[in-house]
Amino acid sequence: MEKIRLGIVGLGGIAQIIHLPILSKMNGVEISAVCDNDSQKCKRIAAKYGIKKFFKNSSDMLSDCQDMHAVIIATQTNAHKQIALECLDAKKDVLIEKPIARTYKEAKDIIDSAKKNKQKVMVAMNNRFRNDMMMQRTFTKAKEIGEVFYVKTGWVKPQSSNQKWMFEKEKAGGGVFLDNGIAMLDLGMWLLSFPDVKSVSATNYFHNTKSVEDSSIAMVKFKNSTVLTIEASWSLLRDGELFYCNVYGKEGSSSINPFKIYKRMDGSLYNITPKKIAMPSNVFKKSYEYELQHFVGAVRGNHNIISSGEDALKVMEVVDAVYKSAKTGKEVIFK
Repeated sequence: MEKIRLGIVGLGGIAQIIHLPILSKMNGVEISAVCDNDSQKCKRIAAKYGIKKFFKNSSDMLSDCQDMHAVIIATQTNAHKQIALECLDAKKDVLIEKPIARTYKEAKDIIDSAKKNKQKVMVAMNNRFRNDMMMQRTFTKAKEIGEVFYVKTGWVKPQSSNQKWMFEKEKAGGGVFLDNGIAMLDLGMWLLSFPDVKSVSATNYFHNTKSVEDSSIAMVKFKNSTVLTIEASWSLLRDGELFYCNVYGKEGSSSINPFKIYKRMDGSLYNITPKKIAMPSNVFKKSYEYELQHFVGAVRGNHNIISSGEDALKVMEVVDAVYKSAKTGKEVIFK
């Protein structure tokens, strides 16, 4: 079986902690090249993982490594669009770390290019690949809890990174909502199978930041009367990390962290959570392993992409509305 040859652009924390360690051990995968504007770091990391080629810019990498099948883009967000377009024009599939871009328009440019070049785009929403989230979606899709009318999500945690660019709106596109809130928005819309949006309202706070928000609360109403709420914060004063996704149906509910399923039967509420659930010791790391395995399989042509560029486009339309609502103090109505 031919190895899938990958390039990685951007060697920050996510590449060093997740992509490189996982991909370097994955069967059927070869990391052909790495790229970062810090040439010394790039050279050092290439040597550490036995990667033969390293570059300071993506154009040189694509020109030199024409036999690569795909590229992982893990740069700061403002560079996503340009690099993605270069890769797609070079006939490479791409995996883009979340968010796909700063705005809906940038995301659409990427997806339009993918269609024109007939290439695959996947956005790295690793939480979809958590064991508990996959089980929760299975129960929801099977209507075990009846018709869903409310999904309540949230992610409250310290800042993912102290890199300066993450606090600059021009480079990051936004703050905690684009860092953590977008992951919960994606999960909620995915659980609901992406129904048509009716309206979005949001409030952002700048307690410890100036250019980008450090807390955000958003509500998305869908045309089928379902409601999704998202709570995201770097600055809520509480102990520890809070990651939740609660789904409420007319006949029961489900939740994760821990995974629970409750169902009403004969007028009483029962805990129907499967008793023997094999959960990995590190759910977070395992979700990335599943995600990267899925991307490699999709590049190989084994299956369609989960967390596609088209899904990301629907999510980014809501993201734009979140920021518009927070800025104007008004609900944004979708046509």
